[in-house]
Amino acid sequence: MSLFRTKSVEQSIAETEEPEHRLKKNLGALDLTIFGVGVIIGAGIFVYTGLVAATNAGPAISLSFLIAGLACALAALCYAEFASTVPVAGSAYTFSYATFGELIAWIIGWDLVLEFTVGASALAVGFSGYLVSLLDGTALELPASLTSASDGVVNLPAIVITLICASVLIGGIKLSSRVNQVVVAIKLSVVALVIIVGIAHIKTSNYSPFIPPSEPSAGSDASAWKTPLITSIFGLEPAVFGIAGVIAGAAIVFFAFIGFDVVATTAEETKNPQRDIPIGVLGSLAIVTVLYIAVCLVITGMQSYRDIDPDDAAPLATAFEKVGLHWISDLIAIGATIGLTVVVLILLMGQTRVAFAMARDGLLPVSLAKVHPTLGTPYRITALTAIMVSVLSGFVPFETLGDLVSIGTLFAFMLVSVGVLVLRRTRPDLHRAFRVPGIYVVATASVLLCGYLMLNLIAETWVRFLVWMALGLLVYFAYGRSHSRLGRGEMAAPRPADATADPGA
Repeated sequence: MSLFRTKSVEQSIAETEEPEHRLKKNLGALDLTIFGVGVIIGAGIFVYTGLVAATNAGPAISLSFLIAGLACALAALCYAEFASTVPVAGSAYTFSYATFGELIAWIIGWDLVLEFTVGASALAVGFSGYLVSLLDGTALELPASLTSASDGVVNLPAIVITLICASVLIGGIKLSSRVNQVVVAIKLSVVALVIIVGIAHIKTSNYSPFIPPSEPSAGSDASAWKTPLITSIFGLEPAVFGIAGVIAGAAIVFFAFIGFDVVATTAEETKNPQRDIPIGVLGSLAIVTVLYIAVCLVITGMQSYRDIDPDDAAPLATAFEKVGLHWISDLIAIGATIGLTVVVLILLMGQTRVAFAMARDGLLPVSLAKVHPTLGTPYRITALTAIMVSVLSGFVPFETLGDLVSIGTLFAFMLVSVGVLVLRRTRPDLHRAFRVPGIYVVATASVLLCGYLMLNLIAETWVRFLVWMALGLLVYFAYGRSHSRLGRGEMAAPRPADATADPGA
């Protein structure tokens, strides 16, 4: 059996009509854009702004976000073309199955499990940090032993919010969308408040120097294990800040942009995916990039980056606390606590849709792809995902989780960028409702930039990533390869092609 057997686009679409695996189509362009905004505005803006400004980039963290946003924009264009051409659940996994073949599809699917599962766990931990900040000093204050995996026994709030979000997802995609719309409105209000009120408290002296001069890493952070891989490859001295710090910061805050690809995982549940998916992907990314940069400029202008505690789980709230605006601080904590819940929800949704697609293909147990007869949701894989995320968020620190998500996401973006080129060459006949302008330039730039950002992640993250991928290969050869529906010849019969030739391909 070939490791690179491909599943045609027509077969992928035909499977979406199988009664026991059919998802309900309830989403429109507005739903998708709000989903995108809802999931992207999360820990990146509420937590990572403080961490990266204090340890890597200083006030130039806004440049870090700009670089990360550019990498996402290039990949987003490729995602938009793919998702509008192959409107099937599974995102990059499904795209890879149609272009690179089964083994690469499995690798990218396993990688997406890392991105979404670990991402949901990281955001659940972020939610817990703001909740603890909010309850501090009240009758509901939680003991440290129940709010931190690193300083206590278990992170109980993170586990609870994961289980609540999973319950909402099982209740239906439309219910999830409505909850998301309400929460996004709250989050955008909080972000607008941070920008408008914070501007009046900016001290321009805090922007000098805008890019702090490079300085050697201190203590244990100077070890090869804790320095960017590119530093070890080229024998550079471990350092923070400077241009290298800005780029390393971009690799870290890339975590802040995960989510727009979740929009692509909902293609099968979208009423008009050819039109709505590109709008949702590109629209949400554009909105959030502008907001991220604005918030970074405000926060680093309100206080010196040297005064920011990198271990502070609620840096935005702390910034306003220090200038005496306690009521704003409380509102931020409330908004972040509410807002992070929906990020957990949408990342859980992304993971369940990818795993659902893999199970439907037989690479995971087919029983996991069972759809609830009434609700039309993949309830079994959702429940299993909730358990996995609960364990991770309850017992693993935030920073470890965040770096793993970044490397997994960057790897996925690289494969999608190459895949869209491959599909242009192998299937020029497919109708493409959205076409990437200057595809060769955009896709190549996306691969190079994402690859460079990956090299700026620390060696420890690379080792964890490679161990995870090696584990995935073991699972594939032990189970997935022999149970694949494609390998067994059990694929759904393709419907007659209704695609028209794409003369511009």
